[in-house]
Amino acid sequence: MLQERVENLLEEAFQENNSLFLIALNISDQNHITVVIDGDKGVTVSDCVAVSRKIEGELDEDEVEFSLEIASSGATEPLILPRQYKKNIGRTLAVQTNSNKFEGQLQEVSKDGFTIVWQEREPKTVGKGKVTVDKEASIAFQDIVEAKVVITF
Repeated sequence: MLQERVENLLEEAFQENNSLFLIALNISDQNHITVVIDGDKGVTVSDCVAVSRKIEGELDEDEVEFSLEIASSGATEPLILPRQYKKNIGRTLAVQTNSNKFEGQLQEVSKDGFTIVWQEREPKTVGKGKVTVDKEASIAFQDIVEAKVVITF
């Protein structure tokens, strides 16, 4: 089966470069293989080429006709795996949970979730005006609807 064969080849490729990991694998009815990867230190063009060569070198086009596309997870794509959060510690995330929206700096990541921090202006408890308050939220991975890195220039 093509799906199983590609999964095994990807596993071998990731053993050769253990900073890479799979985000998505899709094989269409016409055997168009689309692989999306990410890496603990990002993904280079040579990383994509190495994964592509691993798959193309081991699959026999005489047995099955296929096309192959290897891509890195884009900067604007939502974070899916906990491993992606770890590489983004210190960056700003926009997070939508089942009940709230947050935007803050990713502070730490655990096996169950992560913590973000931000500052917010709130009315003073005494007198007029506002004061800047440090805020923090711990968010469980299971509660996330979507989380994206906020790109700033």
